[in-house]
Amino acid sequence: MIKKKNSEIEKDYLKKINKIQKLNKAYYINSKPIVEDKIYDELKKNILDLEKKYYFLKNEMSPSTSVGYKPSKNFKKVRHMTPMLSLGNVFKRDDLINFEKKIYNFLSFNHNTKIEYSVEPKIDGISASLFYKDGKFIQGLSRGDGVQGEDITENLKTIEDIPKGLNGKDYPHEIDIRGEVFINNSDFENLKNKFANPRNAASGSLRQKDPKETKKIPLRFVAYTFGYSKDLKINNQFEFLVSLKKWGFKTNEFNKVISGIENLINNHKKIEEQRNKIDFDIDGLVYKVNDFNLQKRLGYAANAPRWAVAHKFSANKSISEILKIEIQIGRTGALTPVAKIKPVNIGGVLVSNATLHNEDEINRKDIRLGDTVIVERAGDVIPHVISVDKKRRNKSSKKFIFPKKCPCGFETIKEFNKITKKFDAVRRCPDRGFECEKIAIEKIKHFVSKDAFNIDGFGKKIVESFWAKKLIRYPNDIFNLNYKVISKLEGWGDLSVANLKYSIETKKKITLSKFIYSMGIRHIGQENAKLISKNLNSFENFLSMKNRLDFNHLLNIDGIGDTQITSIQNFFSNKKNLLMLEKFKKIIEILPEEENIIGGIFKDKTFMLTGKLEGISRAEAKSLIEKNSGKISSNVNKKLDYLVIGDKPTIRKVNEAKELNINVISQKDFLKMLNFKDF
Repeated sequence: MIKKKNSEIEKDYLKKINKIQKLNKAYYINSKPIVEDKIYDELKKNILDLEKKYYFLKNEMSPSTSVGYKPSKNFKKVRHMTPMLSLGNVFKRDDLINFEKKIYNFLSFNHNTKIEYSVEPKIDGISASLFYKDGKFIQGLSRGDGVQGEDITENLKTIEDIPKGLNGKDYPHEIDIRGEVFINNSDFENLKNKFANPRNAASGSLRQKDPKETKKIPLRFVAYTFGYSKDLKINNQFEFLVSLKKWGFKTNEFNKVISGIENLINNHKKIEEQRNKIDFDIDGLVYKVNDFNLQKRLGYAANAPRWAVAHKFSANKSISEILKIEIQIGRTGALTPVAKIKPVNIGGVLVSNATLHNEDEINRKDIRLGDTVIVERAGDVIPHVISVDKKRRNKSSKKFIFPKKCPCGFETIKEFNKITKKFDAVRRCPDRGFECEKIAIEKIKHFVSKDAFNIDGFGKKIVESFWAKKLIRYPNDIFNLNYKVISKLEGWGDLSVANLKYSIETKKKITLSKFIYSMGIRHIGQENAKLISKNLNSFENFLSMKNRLDFNHLLNIDGIGDTQITSIQNFFSNKKNLLMLEKFKKIIEILPEEENIIGGIFKDKTFMLTGKLEGISRAEAKSLIEKNSGKISSNVNKKLDYLVIGDKPTIRKVNEAKELNINVISQKDFLKMLNFKDF
């Protein structure tokens, strides 16, 4: 697989994180969304796609780790009984196939097994959580940041679709019912002079301080799921939707149960065709594994369930003209071509740049200066050129010649991929540490970024300015800045210099994993940095690797492979990198990783798995261990407590475990320890 990792991608990624936080604040706090829902979803998907492709991208404000925005100060903050999580998105057939494939793999199902999905329209509204006790509506919360919401009970009570008391007698003793607040398009006609769109109206109305003002707006509510429940005696999602209707809630008339990818796609197409005739805005369909027992087994990944996904409707495209093609150099040396195009509105956003991906892509599509092109913004929030209208091409146009040299003067290369047996599509400047000015600047930007040293007020423009003034050349220079010189620079005063100095001084302590990540070593993202940190445990051990002739001991770390090891070797083979590490040793304190252990039956116990497990995937088994506070090991050693063996285990591992008097247990014994009855 071609791997494209460079700081231009990282730069775009961080821009998107900042942008999505601004959009979240505008939407959740100010009740004034500044882009269409589709644009927001595209931005979110692009962030998640980038994180999936490029593991060095991670941020605590990413939609993969956070939901919504911190609650407003205007309302009382209340913690959700169970977090209100977001959904992953799929846009095309391959995405949907991959979603189902992951479910089958996680559950270790035979692919002839039929999985039923509850299919529900995704209403473009505002999520709300309603808590009922003994059938009585007690409290209503907004989504907030997914962990804490705002108490908007009195505003929600003004909505006629929300029952103050549940009908019948078969409802649970306690239940947290969740759904969507929205406005019908026909009702919005009378409000369009006050609000930009129906979702704006719903959001603004729910966040009024005075419930009397909320009551003036014709808000509606559709229930679709639950968070916390006590004594719920229902086996599947569709049965739950039927019960919601009995209890007095409105549910969606388009809800249905469907099995099979083709049937899901056909239904999606049918609903999309009817979309304009429906009296409320929907932007896709939600698929939930219908069986609650399977949902429980599948659990959650990051902040989204493994058992549900949103299948969004189609992308936005437009036509423009390429004015210029620029080459941008990233932190890992990748040369990324970017088309400067005539500004064009795509889905409500003015677009003037479009990525051309790489040299091979330009040649394959025969993209030239002056070409009329189709630009798309789909799950890719980075707009990209999808095709050229060659009929409108100037006859004198010439092919674009991709530069074979980096601006620093080094010859660019295409690396050979040992797995695919092909040369990578990405042309890059060989990463010689800080010898390439473009790479060096991007490495320093990475060093100060939020997920690395997180130095407040030390943004990208300051890095570029300080580089131009020759105040920095390496990351360690940041801790030895000449503040007298800075105070004389334009735009800098005593207060701003003092603030910068304070920000830097407070960052002289950092965990080993963050330090390793901050070095910008190619292929070493946040997760890999954590794995290496836990294995090495101290900065001294990390630094001592400079004396090693080989780094194969890192292969014992589950998740670290040849690619990562080669990158680490390259890093330690550079003398300037070693000098930089020695300087860091003297000026900052690098701490071992903190353990975040919670109570559980496997607390302080370490497990290793070998052989094929029956009826459960290795991923699910590892998930069960971690959920119960256990640890996973990738090799047999004295610290191992249990070796769990499945069918055809590795005999060497079994023998090593017996020699060390480690408990060797079967899969059946392992599940007994968990009191697990689902297999």
